[in-house]
Amino acid sequence: MDKIKVGVVGVGHLGKHHVRVYSQMPEAQLLGVYDTDSEKAQKVAKEFDTRYFENLNDLLEKLDAVSLVVPTTFHYSLARHILTSGKNLLVEKPITETVKQAEELVSIAKAKDLIFQVGHIERFNPAFKAIENLKLEPKFIESHRLAQFDPRGTDVAVILDLMIHDLDLILSLVKSEVKRIEAAAVAVISDSEDIANARLTFENGCVANITSSRISAHPLRKMRLFQKNSYISLDFLERSVEIYKLVDADFVPPEEKEKKTVIGNIPTGQVGKTIIYEKPEIKSEDMLTSEIESFLNAVKNKTRPKVSGEDGKKALEVALEIADKAKEHRDWSVKL
Repeated sequence: MDKIKVGVVGVGHLGKHHVRVYSQMPEAQLLGVYDTDSEKAQKVAKEFDTRYFENLNDLLEKLDAVSLVVPTTFHYSLARHILTSGKNLLVEKPITETVKQAEELVSIAKAKDLIFQVGHIERFNPAFKAIENLKLEPKFIESHRLAQFDPRGTDVAVILDLMIHDLDLILSLVKSEVKRIEAAAVAVISDSEDIANARLTFENGCVANITSSRISAHPLRKMRLFQKNSYISLDFLERSVEIYKLVDADFVPPEEKEKKTVIGNIPTGQVGKTIIYEKPEIKSEDMLTSEIESFLNAVKNKTRPKVSGEDGKKALEVALEIADKAKEHRDWSVKL
């Protein structure tokens, strides 16, 4: 396949970065950009040596694939138009405003045999990628995603703005359906919820406790996984991973002793347990570049994208149920 002909619809803060990445990729041919703000679009097009299109359809006629980077309110209508036009699509998260809209987009993409990827970029965080090949069967997950206030994200509540990142990660880790959701959220600065906490219980017994805030003094993005005989700590901001494993004291692998990762012992069971510590080396890479490379690879090879439309729909479904549970909690509190 020749270079994949691509375009970007929406060239705001994040959309401009999509344009930048495409312009640097040898496997992509950036044909142009479109935005309702013509002045901004022309400026971006000039900066990255591409063409500004006044009409979206004129741009779509020339493309194989599109990055859609516009406010969530416009995801459904524009994504539907792009997919109906027969173009492969990468849409930023959340996939749409409603589950019904997401289902329709997934259905169109499937009917037309198109690649439909959702921009849950934390899947491409080097810290998360470092644990993908581990045998993971988490029994308890705790995540905190705290951000400083940014007016750009207030078009949606914190659940759809920040928490949905961790929901997508957790749903990809826990191979089980969600059984029960408890949640609470409050609005502090904006008109929509700025702080939220949710507790998910899965059919297999795993429990996930998730906290998100966009009014923190200091940013924090951490997740901890607990499973039988191991504990894994991920720092998405620092892009680091720490792994603690318990092995029978009599069966410490020689290579672990050589690496001097044995850090202690626990007197449990007949022979006791030895604690082995590991801090994997993390490859430095740009997450957006990895995400777009994955999208282009899926388009080229007609393979399922790493974060499919179905994945995006599932994350949205849980996020909206959390929002409903949080509203129930808020309404109940007001009545007291």
